[in-house]
Amino acid sequence: MSESAVAILRSGLITSVGLNAAASCAAFRAKLSNPSETRFIDSRGEWIKAHQVPLQQPWRGLTRLAKMAAMAIDEALEDVRKSQWHELPLILCVAEAERPGRMAGLDDQLRQQIQSELGASFAPQVLTVPQGRVGVAIALAQARGLIERNGVPFVLVAATDSLLSWPTLLYYEQTDRLLTASNSNGFMPGEGAGALLLGRPGDHAALVCTGIGFGREAAHIDSEEPLRADGLSRAVKTALTEAGQEIHQMDFRITDNAGEQYYFKEAALALSRLLRVRKEGFDIWHPAECTGEVGAVSGMTILSLAKAACEKHYAHGPNILAHMGNDAGQRAALSLRYGAAA
Repeated sequence: MSESAVAILRSGLITSVGLNAAASCAAFRAKLSNPSETRFIDSRGEWIKAHQVPLQQPWRGLTRLAKMAAMAIDEALEDVRKSQWHELPLILCVAEAERPGRMAGLDDQLRQQIQSELGASFAPQVLTVPQGRVGVAIALAQARGLIERNGVPFVLVAATDSLLSWPTLLYYEQTDRLLTASNSNGFMPGEGAGALLLGRPGDHAALVCTGIGFGREAAHIDSEEPLRADGLSRAVKTALTEAGQEIHQMDFRITDNAGEQYYFKEAALALSRLLRVRKEGFDIWHPAECTGEVGAVSGMTILSLAKAACEKHYAHGPNILAHMGNDAGQRAALSLRYGAAA
């Protein structure tokens, strides 16, 4: 196992299909979804449907994001005494800066609001990663650096996001990105939060990230360039090289694809460029079919599902390839392995 590997020790997850990681991952396994009508109407006069988290009260804005994040963090830190939380560095993943209708206060107010909800503070090394769907991969790379170079024993990564605001929905509806009765090539918006407690691999079996890769796709979804999956191919190749593995050694894939044909085509193109050994099957899982498009929380759903599948023995094997990408063209890939440190 790579010396730079980082272990995912615990996870917390809040989605429209479960208010903890176990419930959410059970719904992913059963392919359950829970869309409902929002208070917004599209250009055809029909109610926009979305995957909404059933909270106790109809909180909005930063308060809603903070409460979901606090629930996920509470779950991820269930085995850590609250008196020790101030020693944990927190890396917080939020919506990318170019997100249409992006909520104000994500970069300078949300962290404090989350800490207020929890009644606890974290270590001074609090970082914000405003990179949407690739944010969790970037946070893993940053956490790995803190653990390797700074000698930090544990790092907390959290993410919270929601696409359920009118400015955001209006943009995606006007650009034919939403899944509606008149548009099958789209996604259903969602929201949620997640948290991961990271540390060094130990003697006990755990889900371990053995490689991280990044790339940039010039032919992003809003581009008119021909798609060749250069960015995703580069990200996957880098992650596998770090892990010392080839793509044919991976047992299955988990991605952030939420329903748009562009991202499925990209995944297929990248696979065709990298796979040189015939495989009988190479399944691809996409939890967004249950949660909808959850932005910065996508990486959390991927890693929580991988962890649950391995621990509950329904994974196709211990080697997992995860990849994700945002609309601006950033691509990320993770090589994951379930097991104990060698």
